[in-house]
This record gives sequence, C-alpha cells and structure tokens, in this order.
Amino acid sequence: MAEKVGSANEQEPLIDLSSLADALPGDKTSAHSGLVNALKDKLQTLVGTSSGYIESLPPKIKKRVEILQKMQAEHDELVSKFLEEKAALEAKYQNMYDPLYSKILEENAALEAKYQNMYEPLYSKRHDVVNGITDVQDNKEEKTAKDSKEDNSEEKGVPEFWSTAMTNNEILRVQITERDEDALKFLKDIKWSRLDEGKGFKLDFFFNENPYFKNTVLTKTYYMVDENEPILERVTGTVIDWFPGKKLTEKVMRKKLKKGAKSGKTVTRVEQCASFFNFFKPPQIPDDDEDLDDDLADDLQDLLEQDYDIGSIIRDKIIPRAVSWYTGEAVETDDEDEDEEDDEEDEDGDDDEDEDEDDEDKEDDEEDDHEDKDHGHLKRFKAKPKISIHRASNQA
Repeated sequence: MAEKVGSANEQEPLIDLSSLADALPGDKTSAHSGLVNALKDKLQTLVGTSSGYIESLPPKIKKRVEILQKMQAEHDELVSKFLEEKAALEAKYQNMYDPLYSKILEENAALEAKYQNMYEPLYSKRHDVVNGITDVQDNKEEKTAKDSKEDNSEEKGVPEFWSTAMTNNEILRVQITERDEDALKFLKDIKWSRLDEGKGFKLDFFFNENPYFKNTVLTKTYYMVDENEPILERVTGTVIDWFPGKKLTEKVMRKKLKKGAKSGKTVTRVEQCASFFNFFKPPQIPDDDEDLDDDLADDLQDLLEQDYDIGSIIRDKIIPRAVSWYTGEAVETDDEDEDEEDDEEDEDGDDDEDEDEDDEDKEDDEEDDHEDKDHGHLKRFKAKPKISIHRASNQA
C-alpha cells in the first residue's frame, strides 16, 4: 500500500536559498551564477508544495478530514497546556526533587489523568467520524449517519484511517507486510489505559467483523514491577482466533519431491513469517533462566526492546495524533524532533568522549569481576526508557 502522505495546508518555505552560491565550490563566474539561479528557481518550485493526497479525496471524505483536523488541533492545544502545566510542576519541585520525587510522580499521574479525561470526548468524536457513526453536513454541523438522506451506497466515514496512520510511521511501516494491509483496513479504533497503581499499560485494538479472525478486540499488555522505576515484568498478548487458511503469521510451503521412492509427491510444511500480528505474541521472559546463556539473553533483550518501542510508539504517538499521522503532517514533525535529538546527542558526545572512554575501561573491569562471581542469570528487564537486563548474584 502506498504511503498516503499529504497536507491540507500550504507550508511556508523551509529552505534558505540566500547563501546557496557560497555553498557551491569553485569561482563565482557568470556561468556559476547562472547555475545558482537555475537551482534556486527549481528549489523554489518544490518547497512548501502539497503532495495533493488530501486534495484528491472525494469532497465528502475531504470535508470529514477537515473536521478531524479541527478536532486534532483542539486536542493538540490541550496537549500544549498539559505540557506547560507539567513543566511548571516540575520546576516547582526542582530544588526539592530527591526528597519529593514520589510527590512529583503522584501529582504528575493526577495531572495526566485530568487531561486524559479531557482527551476522551475528542477521541470518541474522532471514532464516530472515522467509522461513519456521525457525519458532517456542508455547514459543518455534525449529523448521525442513520439520519442522513444521502445514498446508502456512499462510503461512510474515513476509509483505512488507522492503517494509513500506522503505515505513515516509519517504525510501524516496517512491521506491516502487504498481507497485513487488508486485515488492518478493518481496524476501527485503538485505545490505551494504565494498569492499577500505574504498574504498566495496555493497548486495545478494536476490529470490525472481518474474514481473517474472530476476535473483535486484540489486546497487548505490559506489566511493570515498579511504578517509580519501571522494570518490565512480563508482556502478554491476545491469542488470535484465526479463520482457517487466514493466519497471517504463518505461510504454507509446498514442495514436490524429485528423487527417491516418493518422487512426485508434494510435501507441505508451515513456517512462521513476518507480520504485524506477531505483535500480539510477544517474547516471553523466562521464570527460570539458569540455562539462558549471554547470547540468548542479548537476543531476548533486543526482541523486548523492539517490542516495547513499538508499544510506546502506538501509545505516545499514534493514538494521540492519529489525524496528523493520517494526513502525513506528523511525519514532518517527527523528523524534525529526531534531527534535534541527534544534534543534542552529537554535542554531548563530543564533550564526554574522553570521559566515557575512561568510564568504559572501569566498567569492563568491574563486569569481568562480577561475572567471575555470577554466571549472569537473566532476572528482570528494566524499561526506562530502554529495556535493559538486570542481573542478580546467586544465593547460597
């Protein structure tokens, strides 16, 4: 499925062409100037242009997307206010941070819950517009689909809303295969919620009736040991009740034998294959890991890191900004945020490079001593912000 990236609004030019001539090598001859001017003219025609996807939508669907964009803007304004209040709260306690750490967490959780309750009505409206439960008239007032006098054959809602939003994220796009795309068209909503006492979270994927599986809700749950310093205890996913021959996480391989007594006979075998729906069968943290060597532990950690990252992206990016991911606006914002983070990492890395090398030598010596005392059994996986292995000494 092709990326459906577009924007309803024209963008301001992002490229400064004033110093283009200085950036090019060689003498500043007249021929050189002609080349620079030609490049400027070409670049000016490219910046700030829309991909045309939104403009190409049917008028009814385009109008619904415009209403969704207004809802997204209202949601984003609430997020901005939330971040302002959160920053003010953290500044308030900064000087007393250590002794009052638990107080900050408590009030932070209350603040988050407050705004989460404010987001919910917008999420509900988004759900109703996307799924055709409510519609918009030319005067942009909402109406119920059952009260509409439009032709019943007209497509309702915004088709492929969630599948498009997900595939516009470069991390999730890698997880979604061509075979998954049709099944994800039946996805009608995604929600997340905290577990009791903040010890983890769960993701619920709501599906319309479809030809692939019987489940109407697929759930992924991350259980944490501790709220203050999250340590991943276990991860669970819904067992998918596939219809016969529709299991997207497996493929059937058929091979005709050419030699021996069974020549000409067809052998069939089932193999696991890549699929987004493997997300609901997460890697398991073993209770007894005495036989788990370091290589297997590293492999398991990599799988858990990837799994947790995907869950966090869906919770923190896709759900709250689904409309912007659908239109493609969030793609540009996400790229800009990553560029800023890379710049900050480069600056920190230059300053701390020598110090890090000394620290690494010390850590290597400490690890060697520690491994002499402990075989390195895998006990718990820490998830703040990345999942890492916690090792504990054997008890006599």
